[in-house]
Amino acid sequence: MSQKHFSSFIFASLLLVFATFSAQAEPVINQPAPLFSAATADGKTLNLADLHGKTVILEWTNHECPFVKKHYESGNIPNLQKQAAAQGVVWLQIISSAAGKQGFVDGETAKKVNAERGATPANTVFDPEGTIGKLYAATNTPQFFIINPEGVLLYKGAIDSIPSADQTDIAKAENYISEALVELAAGKSISKNTTKPYGCTVKYAS
Repeated sequence: MSQKHFSSFIFASLLLVFATFSAQAEPVINQPAPLFSAATADGKTLNLADLHGKTVILEWTNHECPFVKKHYESGNIPNLQKQAAAQGVVWLQIISSAAGKQGFVDGETAKKVNAERGATPANTVFDPEGTIGKLYAATNTPQFFIINPEGVLLYKGAIDSIPSADQTDIAKAENYISEALVELAAGKSISKNTTKPYGCTVKYAS
């Protein structure tokens, strides 16, 4: 291989590495949140851009995950959903479980599961190809992102400060989502805008 061809090869390789890194880069706090469009449990298509002017919470979920069960069976997430709705916040569940993987559901099943556990998200968004999950670099269930009315990402991370599947830990933990909602309602910035998510891994196809 000539020096010229070798240099071109190295340059092309670096471009590929950079493109791969960029595609997998995490969304950045205080920067525009990635936009997406996807099917929902009510049989419609949701475009995040259409929610401009609203605060939005994205909750990555998997109803079979023990960590998710902890926060639903205890009433913790349903209560947070009610708190958000009372503030006019749009709460969206995102299911990135691939077909045949833990947590994969159809629309009717998603609605049935939510009814059984008293959950009241504004909608449930399906992401079986993992496109949205990878766009947000979502790694765990549960995992949360908060977007302001201008479409800017304000928070990414865990629901609270104790990474366990034990319901008794909820009362002892610092609830990051509840605190964020209180701060936003008071017109303040979210004081802890990035935390380490915990829970089950998102069940992507690959």
